[in-house]
Amino acid sequence: MLDESLLDSPEGLAEADQRGLLRGAAEAGARVRTAARLAVEAGVGELKPDGRPRAVLIAGPGAAATHAADFLGTLAGPGSPVIRLAPTGVAPAAGALRWELPGWAGSVDLLLIATPDGTEPGLTLLAEQAYRRGSTVAAVAPAGTPLAEAVAGAHGLFVPMATAPYEQDEQPPLAASAPGVLWALLTPLLALLDRIGLLTAPPDALEKVADRLDHIAERCGPAIEAYSNAAKTLAAELADALPVIWTEGTSAGPAGRRFAAALGELSGRPAVVAELPEALAAHSALLAGRLAASADPDDFFRDRVEDPPALHARVVLLRDRPIGGLTAAPAARDLALSHDTPISELEPEPGGELETLSELIAITDFAAVYLALASRA
Repeated sequence: MLDESLLDSPEGLAEADQRGLLRGAAEAGARVRTAARLAVEAGVGELKPDGRPRAVLIAGPGAAATHAADFLGTLAGPGSPVIRLAPTGVAPAAGALRWELPGWAGSVDLLLIATPDGTEPGLTLLAEQAYRRGSTVAAVAPAGTPLAEAVAGAHGLFVPMATAPYEQDEQPPLAASAPGVLWALLTPLLALLDRIGLLTAPPDALEKVADRLDHIAERCGPAIEAYSNAAKTLAAELADALPVIWTEGTSAGPAGRRFAAALGELSGRPAVVAELPEALAAHSALLAGRLAASADPDDFFRDRVEDPPALHARVVLLRDRPIGGLTAAPAARDLALSHDTPISELEPEPGGELETLSELIAITDFAAVYLALASRA
């Protein structure tokens, strides 16, 4: 259950936030600026690429690589393949993962490694394998880690991950879906791929992203009461609900998938996600089944004190500019309401693609954190 009184208690939220999640969300804009500066200091702006790589391969643990590949692939478009390398098994160290380059990878391909850890032996071995194949290697990870040494040995580009002082000795390691981690890893990769011409993310665009993240932190921070705080409102609406996340528009897709991952990793809340218009067919049976609000006629007689509420679906519609100006949002609303399923909607303010993507990510990051902090078993 959700302790809604905690949502309007900044002191209570701060006490419950043992992992620094709210601070990470609030400092996202500053993290973008620091990461962009570290990328410049690492030499990204001085690169003189011979041309665009045939393929960009991304490796890293769990959500770190998954989100990076999703965002970069969306921004780069279908003409520039961005491929996530999933772990292929375990490395020699107990419990460690192993990554392998595809058999076709070679000198015309670029390997990106993104990790908030940097001690994974499998990633060190991957950097060495890429060097032997002649592939270019670039990595973002904490400074002074074995991966940093391996990338230097492979004559690759290493960018130190932007961290905050309170994270230096944090135990356990930061979750890959934590708000601060995403921007610390993603920003240098955006700057790098802008430099080699795969996408458009010049310094002024990254500064606009940082400004937009600061703006959302002001609107959705813990000091802002729930009635005027979009993130707190969304967290309260998702209490005791199964989030059914529907997205529309190019930027909304990766934001929705990240939201589902953050809900699972930060608050232990399962969620399902799909893009419109395919979501209408994919989730129609789900909304018509036992998860619909009207599916439990006996719920009227439930003891509101002793019995936990039944789990019902709630649609979360994340919208950006739909392709061609056509929209499936009216059909989505009709489908949800025809099954008595409530619906929450988020739509970013106008701006560039990176700005609108960052706004959707920022609001849903705050919502996932509030849900994690205010949830009570």
